[in-house]
Amino acid sequence: MATQTLVPARVTASKSPSASQTGPSAAKPSPWILDRWRDLLLFVGTPVLLIPIFTAAQARWSAQDIFLFVGAFGAMGHHLPGMIRAYGDRALFDRFKTRFLIAPLALLAVCIWSSVYNIQAIQLVALAWGIWHGMMQTYGFCRIYDAKASAKAVARARLDLALCFSWFLAAVLLSPMRFRTCLDLYYESGGPVVPPAIVLGMQYLIVLALAVVTALFLWRQWKDWRGASVVSPVKITLLVSSIAFWWYCNNGVQNILVGIALFEVFHDVQYLAIVWIYNRTRVERDASIHGFMRFVFRRSGSLIGVYVGLVLAYGSIALTTSGISIEAIKHVLIGIVTASALLHFYYDGFIWKVRETQTRAMLGIDGTGVGTLPAPRMWPAWVRHGLRWAVLVVPVAALCAAQLGGRVVPALERTGKVAEILPHDAQAQLNYGKALHEAGRVKEAIDKYEYALSRNPQLAEAEYFLGFAWEGLGDLDKSIEHHERAVQLDPKNGKWESRLARALFEKGLTKEARVRYEHSLSLDRNLPNAEKELADILLEFGEYQAAVEHYEAALRLQPDFPQAKENLSFARSLTGH
Repeated sequence: MATQTLVPARVTASKSPSASQTGPSAAKPSPWILDRWRDLLLFVGTPVLLIPIFTAAQARWSAQDIFLFVGAFGAMGHHLPGMIRAYGDRALFDRFKTRFLIAPLALLAVCIWSSVYNIQAIQLVALAWGIWHGMMQTYGFCRIYDAKASAKAVARARLDLALCFSWFLAAVLLSPMRFRTCLDLYYESGGPVVPPAIVLGMQYLIVLALAVVTALFLWRQWKDWRGASVVSPVKITLLVSSIAFWWYCNNGVQNILVGIALFEVFHDVQYLAIVWIYNRTRVERDASIHGFMRFVFRRSGSLIGVYVGLVLAYGSIALTTSGISIEAIKHVLIGIVTASALLHFYYDGFIWKVRETQTRAMLGIDGTGVGTLPAPRMWPAWVRHGLRWAVLVVPVAALCAAQLGGRVVPALERTGKVAEILPHDAQAQLNYGKALHEAGRVKEAIDKYEYALSRNPQLAEAEYFLGFAWEGLGDLDKSIEHHERAVQLDPKNGKWESRLARALFEKGLTKEARVRYEHSLSLDRNLPNAEKELADILLEFGEYQAAVEHYEAALRLQPDFPQAKENLSFARSLTGH
């Protein structure tokens, strides 16, 4: 859910008092969307459960595996319920027909084009919009809980939005891991270099804004509590849990991929639960809804399983991209995945709004002063909507032009600037070292690798590239030492194991190299160099048929591998075939 988002749900407890029910006997509206325990489980206290679950998951799966799984079945899968409503709710579809018909075609075309030409600006948009989208979902839930508790909810809306925006933005800007990934993507998209002084000033500014907005928010809550005791404790609890969890996911985890996955699950649980409740209530109350939407969202416990199954099936599309070898199909699938995310962010910006009459009715807050629809404005709705798109399209088009025109900041310069901005971030120093290494400045790269390890001794990738660098300088003892350390830190990395094997082989430790090559291929069967180099060792040992099999395996993985072809012919001649 995004802009002013919100997802409604079934009215629980008592309904809001009507205008005629203003006396002492009027029933007090429930402060909950569902009820206390389900709200705490699904909307407010979910992080308390997720952290131990993810801690256990990391003991079994890598951060990359967790990220890919959540990204597919969670991040993409949860787009489906909103799509079902957009195209299954006839009244909603008729109201926004132009958007629902044009946006998918336009965004899909742009996303496929960006995949074909590797246009990073679209990924930058998806990243920034996704952060905004997650923040707006938290804000939207605040609006619901506040409206249920107080007739003055509208007056506090802007301050709530400012609080959410400042805390969510600060968590990103002040997180070395998250800010680095954003800055790297910005440069890869064609963005000009940002001077470190500007970045530092921006960080100071957001800290100042954070202090001011938080002080104003607390003052307003205290004033409301002193005046009429209308503060919503549920909203306050939601804000604390969501913002604290967002900060933990961006600053408190060792691997940012795990942090992203953690918050994504929290976001998905909230979204899937409340959209299920809303769509089911909508189906029950509106006889005009037919077809697939009515089938899925009927009142039946068994259909929850169907709902979750559809979400997982839709999310599985994202997993297929890595297994497709035909480039044209792969680009189409990547385009579909990216377009799905952008459409989800876009649709959620206008199909769920607390100020809408229908949404208020289903939330049980009709009589609590949520506010009427805004007064007519000077500009027609289509002009305002078009201007919002222009604000997005113009800078993105400029970035695309910069990338296509070859005006992207060179890797050495941009990684150097990021390392300067984040001098204590190990990954930023490592990335700069890799760029130096690529430029042939190996000794300078080694200094950066060693500094990265001084900041984070568990950074396995720095050990790997140190081993690679010392191998290039001819110091095999140091190369083997660092490669062994890399493998110890990441024992499931077949590529790194094969590099250790190569260093051992060049050192003359052929038997040890053979064991390492065999182990690397047991971890990863997609290593043509390891297959070829193991075959070379087997030739030395006189195991000609086994060598043939590994040369053939190397050529299956890389058909244009000339050394493997030549050595295969020689090995076959030795077998007598």
